[in-house]
Amino acid sequence: MMRIVVSAMLLVGVMSGSVALAADVKVTEKYLWNLGDLYPTMQAFDQARKQFAQRLPEVDAQKGKIGTSAATMKLALDAYFGMAKELGRIGSYASMWSDEDTRISEALGARQEIQQLGAEFAARSSWIAPEVLALPAGTVARFLKEEPALAPYRFYLEDIERTRAHTLTQGEEKLLAQAGLVTPAPGSIYGIFSNADMPFPEVTLSDGKKVRLDQAAYSKYRALPDRADRIVVFREFWKTYNEFERTLGVTLDSQVKRDFFYAQARKYPSCLAAALDGSNVPEAVYRTLIAETNKALPTLHRAFRLRAKLLGITDLAYHDIYPPLVKHVDFNFPIEKGEGLVLEALAPLGPDYVGAVKKGFESRWMDVYPHTGKRSGAYSNGSAYDVHPYVLMNYNDDYESVSTVAHEWGHALHSYLANKAQPFPTADYSIFMAEVASTFNEALLLRRMLDQAGSDDERLFLLGNYLEDLRGTFFRQTMFAEFELAIHEAVEKGEALTGAKLTKMYGELLRRYHGSAQGVVRIPDEYTVEWAYIPHFYLNFYVYQYATSLAASTQLAREVIDGKPGARDRYLGLLKAGGSRYPYELLKEAGVDLATSAPYQALEAQMNWAMDEIDKIVARREAKK
Repeated sequence: MMRIVVSAMLLVGVMSGSVALAADVKVTEKYLWNLGDLYPTMQAFDQARKQFAQRLPEVDAQKGKIGTSAATMKLALDAYFGMAKELGRIGSYASMWSDEDTRISEALGARQEIQQLGAEFAARSSWIAPEVLALPAGTVARFLKEEPALAPYRFYLEDIERTRAHTLTQGEEKLLAQAGLVTPAPGSIYGIFSNADMPFPEVTLSDGKKVRLDQAAYSKYRALPDRADRIVVFREFWKTYNEFERTLGVTLDSQVKRDFFYAQARKYPSCLAAALDGSNVPEAVYRTLIAETNKALPTLHRAFRLRAKLLGITDLAYHDIYPPLVKHVDFNFPIEKGEGLVLEALAPLGPDYVGAVKKGFESRWMDVYPHTGKRSGAYSNGSAYDVHPYVLMNYNDDYESVSTVAHEWGHALHSYLANKAQPFPTADYSIFMAEVASTFNEALLLRRMLDQAGSDDERLFLLGNYLEDLRGTFFRQTMFAEFELAIHEAVEKGEALTGAKLTKMYGELLRRYHGSAQGVVRIPDEYTVEWAYIPHFYLNFYVYQYATSLAASTQLAREVIDGKPGARDRYLGLLKAGGSRYPYELLKEAGVDLATSAPYQALEAQMNWAMDEIDKIVARREAKK
């Protein structure tokens, strides 16, 4: 069922106007995002959040009356969507303020307060869908005809009707909404334990350096050039997870049972059906993704064999899959140069699209550089409907940073175009489409970089990165999706998910995807506890969307790059459509049917193309020897 809420992923944002961000760093104001566009002063923000809290009773003011007239229904929906829009704005400010410097307790307090307000808002508004469904058949259609001002709510109302069989009584809906205070416990416990309390080991590397192998360090040191170092890193890191296999098995088992509880409560036949129904995604998409990916495993195995050849390793093992395929090229892209490159790369999308990105660069919609206390990583926040999107970066003047700028501004322009073209109730696009625009922009950037590459070293570096992106974003995420489906189906059959069983199930998948039986990649037993390291398994069938989005964007970008008639307009139309229709239908109208083999085969073809290009470069080099 569609629910207008502000997710934790979207509540991300910062205080404007401050130049001195931390005691040890000063950043020029033009590189800071400007939250003054949301609220000009802290006092204005405080007033807005207090007013929101005071207005909460408006959400249920029409409770029990929504069916009395079209005008009353409009009053109820105006209040609901109006407050949801304001929640997105105040939530964005609070979370971005906190992300600017996570050490500021006042900012964290404001963020937590608004999360609580969001939970209360969800509980207070939980009556709407059951009350609409209690109306006599034909009432909503009649109201829509009688009151043209209800038009922005048509899709929302029709979607409620679609989910009639899975909507409960008012009391039950309120109870489920209130349960949201405790049901996140498995994921919260996992997050705290794995990030804060797990006793990670210290190892000594071949250069004498001692390293504490927490999750961040593992991500860094698993790609070391010295194979002996990598083996030590893998052995000790996974040894720690194996020690807690039983405990982490309980947390993941609890998460899956949580998902099963919600699926049963809403009368779905399976956890997968429940998870996909929110965006009305056909199960055929999920199952076709897995089936086509398994058919394409020979292409993945080709990539691993190419890796072994480039790295000069005759017995490739799992601890060898992260080092760069080729020598790193030291590209240097100061932010202005990086922005210019992104604007050039986006030219195929037309002057209006490029102009909007340029305006964002010039108008401080982006927070650029890292500093002490600032949240790590990168994201786009498009939740402030009446303002504009924001982008958080931790820019490092390298190619990876430029690629991240292109990626996050894909998200930002998706929100920007949808918010301009759609009324608020249909502006927010589904998570199912979230990574299409971002990876589309990455494809355009790669094309631009390859066009201007000055040497085989540069081309090899770019193609190697692209190949690894396809492996990690498509094949790896699909492997996760297949594991997630298997563990949910096990619980549905009444089976217990012990840590040992999870390791066995995951290990079998890991070996199949990596061609262990064919001698492609060796997987030592101690590495098969990797499932315990993946936080996405606490997000209820989320990861498959990385793979489907990449398949969709690969096909769409190829058509735009090739100048296929109408391709650009169809793509921009997809972005502007926001959430006005179901995402599967929107993508199908744009020319991508994710329930068929075509987009997955297109991605496989691109992967083989990249490997063909790498083979050509390697052949040229060998011919010169």
